[in-house]
Amino acid sequence: MTPVTPDVSGHPPGAPPGPRNGGRADSRSAGAGERTGGGPRLTAVAPAVFVVLWSSAFIAGIPGVAAAPPLLLMFARFALAGVLLAGYALIIRAPWPRGRAAAHIAVSGLLIQAVQFGSFYTALGMGFPAAVVSLVQGLSPVVIVLATRLLGERVTRRQGLGFALGAAGVVLAVADRVSLSVWGVLLCLLGLLGLSAGTLYQKRFVPGMDVRTGTAVQLLVSAPAVGLACVAVETPRVSDWAAFGGSVAWMVVVNSIAAFILLNRMLLRSSASRVSTVFFLTPSVTAVLAWLLAGQSLHPLAVAGLVLGGAGVLLANNGVRQPSLEASGEVK
Repeated sequence: MTPVTPDVSGHPPGAPPGPRNGGRADSRSAGAGERTGGGPRLTAVAPAVFVVLWSSAFIAGIPGVAAAPPLLLMFARFALAGVLLAGYALIIRAPWPRGRAAAHIAVSGLLIQAVQFGSFYTALGMGFPAAVVSLVQGLSPVVIVLATRLLGERVTRRQGLGFALGAAGVVLAVADRVSLSVWGVLLCLLGLLGLSAGTLYQKRFVPGMDVRTGTAVQLLVSAPAVGLACVAVETPRVSDWAAFGGSVAWMVVVNSIAAFILLNRMLLRSSASRVSTVFFLTPSVTAVLAWLLAGQSLHPLAVAGLVLGGAGVLLANNGVRQPSLEASGEVK
């Protein structure tokens, strides 16, 4: 497939090009880019907010998978979040992707949403520890940095050290909770592959998508895919509607809408490898949230993992050199 060429004027993929002035986007284009990409203040705080929001999904998922089959839980999450976000995008008249851009966004959505969460939450429903699921997900930066040649990015020594420290922090964060099963490991690895491949695919083919309509498309294409899988392999029934409803509500508003809008905003402004480093912090933050919200003990190793993972994120971020789109031939 031919990669979608990002418009240097700031217009989202699929939107008609606007007037140009000496090769530069006009003030309206710049304003639109600012609305979809976020300002400097949002860029500075987005990673920290994203880690907390993202990590909370593991806590919300525990009562959810106890009340209903995991794929049914994911179907409800994707469908409701997709409809809500699409309705919001229609009200504010946000630009919708078309043609190849829409197809690329759909593929990235199936990988990031359906494959990742369908696999992770099925493992969670089988009794696989949430901390271990978070551990595997936290290794996404390692997978992504190994594939960064697809995006023309280079790995510096400082960045390599940052990834090593981050990976060590992930392992320390859950070292006291590891419990393995073959099917659980395979499902977690499949979820890791979906997250990593989807992140790379989105950054490669639709780096400038509108975060509102793009996220809505990703959710809406994932809902029927997970729904069909639910009917095929599960018995769709809910044993505790209160727990199911609370879990779905949290994951819809906080995890599927707020967290993914933040993730997509970060992907608009930074390289995939730089954005992926925030996942080094999710196991430790998950442990902290479990301590605060679920009364679980906070092991000293989790604290050490949080500190080490944070150091890895700082080093990796400082060591990443943003690739030039013009040099790579993606802007013409």
